[in-house]
Formats: sequence, structure tokens, C-alpha cells
Amino acid sequence: MYFVRWLGKSTLGLAYGLAICEAILSPAMPSTTARAGGIFLPIISSLATAAESRPKDDSARKLGAFLIQSQFQSSSSSSALFLTAAAQNMLCLKLADSLGVKIRSPWLAWFKASCLPALASLMLTPFIVYKIFPPETKHTADAPVLAKNRLQEMGPIKRNEWVMMGTMLVTVALWISGESLDISSVVAAMLGLSVLLLLGVLSWDDCLSEKSAWDTLAWFAVLIGMATQLTVLGVVPWLSKCVASFLKSLSVGWPLALLILQSVYFFIHYLFASQTAHVGALYSAFLSMHLTAKVPGAFSALLLAYNTNLFGALTHYSSGQAAVYYGAGYVKLPDVFKLGIFMALINIAIWGLIGALWWKILGLY
Repeated sequence: MYFVRWLGKSTLGLAYGLAICEAILSPAMPSTTARAGGIFLPIISSLATAAESRPKDDSARKLGAFLIQSQFQSSSSSSALFLTAAAQNMLCLKLADSLGVKIRSPWLAWFKASCLPALASLMLTPFIVYKIFPPETKHTADAPVLAKNRLQEMGPIKRNEWVMMGTMLVTVALWISGESLDISSVVAAMLGLSVLLLLGVLSWDDCLSEKSAWDTLAWFAVLIGMATQLTVLGVVPWLSKCVASFLKSLSVGWPLALLILQSVYFFIHYLFASQTAHVGALYSAFLSMHLTAKVPGAFSALLLAYNTNLFGALTHYSSGQAAVYYGAGYVKLPDVFKLGIFMALINIAIWGLIGALWWKILGLY
């Protein structure tokens, strides 16, 4: 609400305020779906209603449809910016580790490689969406007033909220410095949760009610186990050798092999309804293909992981947040597909050009 109050005088400023706010929250809230459904969709719905923009109605294009699309597309960059911004990021590095690709200081290494292309994409996305999918309402003078009233209703920051903020900051600090302190990311997360439980910010009933979190925990265990066994039993190495032999027959070097494999990995997501399922099914196989084609290991692992976030905004079924935002009813299905492929190509260009120069400077390849 503070960001809406500061930047919300224009529709574009409002979009930037929400996008920046998500980027700031993302390292301590590792679920793009939870951020969408629990924080940003309710705020967008309130702002749209105040501007007389209603779902499943011609008035949706006044404000609601634009804010939904801007936030949806921006969320991909927020998720790719930090290792702990999305659950599938940790899964990617876990699978990479099982194939022998070890990344030292993973939180810092991830952020160092992603910061420039992700921030560039984050800063350009609301403006591009504003130009190709413009709202009918250009100025939102009521938004800062609405935010101010909401803040007054909430009152001063309460004790539990201070504890929550402090715990989030300490947990993120432990994730960043965990390797040097010999504290794993899991232990850091459990310490944070334990503090919240001991100080009464959360109850055990709150934890039990988080069905999606338990669901993710169970599925991650199964996916990692299956992916590991496919490698141990020789399925993934066999597949990667077949693809590598085919690429070798085309007489392509590793840069072109990288481009082909990354493109296939990205656009095959049209066949998947979950980023986590995509990672579990294909990440290990594609990383193994990269390694067989002599693409640098850490570079391949990170690039596949970044793409896993970027294709989350392709369609209305491509990710959990996609279903949340589309389900709000502000955006028509053809617009989702058209904007999805257009912004996908824009993101590929941004990450391909800015990212390639930045990664060369960092010595990733």
C-alpha cells in the first residue's frame, strides 16, 4: 500500500509500484502463486473496483486487465531474480547437483548472474505492456487516496508484523551467507519458521492449513527421487548422448547447441500446466544434453533455471500464478496467448542480449 501511495498517481506508475513491491518481497516469499493470490490480486481487484473496472465486463480494459497483465508478466522476472523467489529454483539447483554441476555460494551466484537481465526486464515490462495493451484509464488520482485510507485502517505496524519482517530479513541473510556459516537453506528456513511459531506469529494450525505447501513438499520428494533414478539407471545419459550425436552430425558448436536446446526447453512448456512438473520431467535430461554438447555446466544449469521462470507467463495454464490471474476474469483468453508469446520473445531478447554480455563479463562462459 505504501508503494501504491508513492507511485500510484498514474496507471503506469501504479504498475511499476506493484512490480517493484513484488521484487522486494520475492526473496523471502518463495512462491509466485502465493504472492499473486495472497497479496497482489486482492490489491489489483480493489484498485480496479475503485476505478469502476469490473471482471468479465467491457469495463475490464479501463484498469483491471492492464494491471493483471503487467503484474503477471513482471512476476516472471521477480521469480528469476533471486534463488529463493520461487520453489522451482531450488529444485533446479538440486537436480543440477545430482548431475555433478555444483554451484558455490548458490544464492549469491544466482543473483550475480540474474541481476542485470532480470532488473532490465522488470523495468521494461510494465512500459511495454502499457504500450501494446493500454488501459483506458491513464491517470489514477484515487489510488494514492485509497492506499492512504487502507493504511489508516490498518493502523501502526503491530508487534507480530515487526517480528515477521525481522525473521524474513534474518532468514534471507542466512540463505545468502549459509555456505560460509555452514548452515543449509533448509536449516535456515526451519529456524525462521521456529521463531515465528515460538513467538506466536504463526500457530501450528496455520502451518497445517497451508495445503499447497505440503503438496509441494510431497511432490518435490517424488520428483527429485524419480529424476535421480532416471540418471542412475542410465535413461538420462542415453537420451543426452542421442541428442548430442544428432547435434554433432549437424556440425554445430556449443553456442548453437545451447540456443537450440534452450529454445526447445522454453517452448515445449506449452505442453505443461506446471513449472515444477516441467522441471521434474525435463530439467535433468536437458542439462545432461547441454553437458554432452560441451556447454559450460554452471552456465547451462542457471540458464535452464532462469527460463523455467520466464515461461511461467506464456499461457493461462503455464503456472500457478497464471491460473490465479486469469481466474480473476479481467483478461480474455486470446489476449493472454497473444501477450504471452509477445512478452516471451521480448524476454528472450532481453536475456539473450543483455544477459549474454553480462555473463561474458562474469566469466560464466
